[in-house]
Amino acid sequence: MDQFASIAGELAPFVVAMAAAGVVAGLLAGVFGIGGGAVLVPVFYQVFGLIEIDEAVRMHLAVGSSLAIIVPTSIRSFFAHKARGAVDMDVLRGFLISVPIGVVLAALTAAYISSAGLRAIFAAIMILVGVRLLFNRESWRLGSQLPCNPMRSIVGVVIGYLSTLMGIGGGILNNTFMTLFGRPMHQAVATSAGVGVLIAIPGTLGYIWAGWGNPLLPILSTGFVNWVAVALIIPITLVVAPYGVRIAHWMQKRHLEIAFGIFCLAMSARFFASLL
Repeated sequence: MDQFASIAGELAPFVVAMAAAGVVAGLLAGVFGIGGGAVLVPVFYQVFGLIEIDEAVRMHLAVGSSLAIIVPTSIRSFFAHKARGAVDMDVLRGFLISVPIGVVLAALTAAYISSAGLRAIFAAIMILVGVRLLFNRESWRLGSQLPCNPMRSIVGVVIGYLSTLMGIGGGILNNTFMTLFGRPMHQAVATSAGVGVLIAIPGTLGYIWAGWGNPLLPILSTGFVNWVAVALIIPITLVVAPYGVRIAHWMQKRHLEIAFGIFCLAMSARFFASLL
């Protein structure tokens, strides 16, 4: 009985903190149209800090848990987009090997990289995304056709590698890649859902392997994936996100881009400050 009370006492504040994280992540995801790690990882990192999870594993746990949450959402999103014929299957087939290769390389990196290293990577890419959103121009193009192999495969490896280290589903990077070569945004978003599947499933397994047996992990964690966070966040974000969507519909598209750009820069500044 005493042991049960001890476990319950340890778990209760963790559950409350994760529920609060789900509300914040769901609202932000609804407002900005981003359901993956670009929102979840910063929220997780803050909450894990509030409940005093060791700094050495805090960022790894945030990234790994984010990837696990992306698995069901990316699969559901992919089949929904595919049913509407919006997915560019040629692009997805071209990424079928290269993206998972990038994911595997990232999992190997995650097993040895420090928390500070992961935060630096996340912050650096968020700066680039934030600047692009703030100063975005429809005329920005690198070409009118997507590059062929081997360049496309190289891009796939990079997308898989960086997305897995950041704990995101690849949407931000693949959307940027496809739209810079003239593809419409709705097609880029639909195809990114499939890219998310290629990243999230092996990425989750990779972070479980990378953190296996680490003594600093909190209760109910398998490697760098915490199942309390996963179990709570998915249903809460599904309930709360529509309220964020309502807020988003009150704003113009350009205002949303600016707001998310500012969010990206703010999160980047937060992570860079944590490195000092």
